Amino acid sequence: MNKVILMGRLTRDPEVRYSTTGDNQLAIARYTLAVDRRFKRDGEQSADFIRCVAFGRSGEFAEKYFHQGTKIVAEGRIQTGSYQDKDGKTVYTTEVVVENQEFAESKAASDNAGYQAPPVAAEPTAPVGDGFMNIPDSVDDSGLPFNF
Repeated sequence: MNKVILMGRLTRDPEVRYSTTGDNQLAIARYTLAVDRRFKRDGEQSADFIRCVAFGRSGEFAEKYFHQGTKIVAEGRIQTGSYQDKDGKTVYTTEVVVENQEFAESKAASDNAGYQAPPVAAEPTAPVGDGFMNIPDSVDDSGLPFNF
């Protein structure tokens, strides 16, 4: 089985091209994800940079909504290939062909570079020291389950 799931940040805006097949245009979006390593050794980089390619609607989605720094989850398969460069040398490639992609954080968190301010709670629902919310006595909870 060839399946990969990655979570990381885009190193730059996706590069999108359109190929024409008959009357249809097919979007091809290429981007690189910086995926943090779980453990790192001294002197080693703390992230891997993984090339991804998304086709069709996924490519159009990436073009419209993904930007440098966006944290996403990409799911797909690893594909290897090779080609001859202008000097006649064989160049080997490895990339993830994206089958599903989605945001891994809110737009506000992404805009603030990963920082999200804590929500401000109203006085009646402020957390109590034990971590539970203080519910005012005026709230009718007769329809709630586990009402004792």
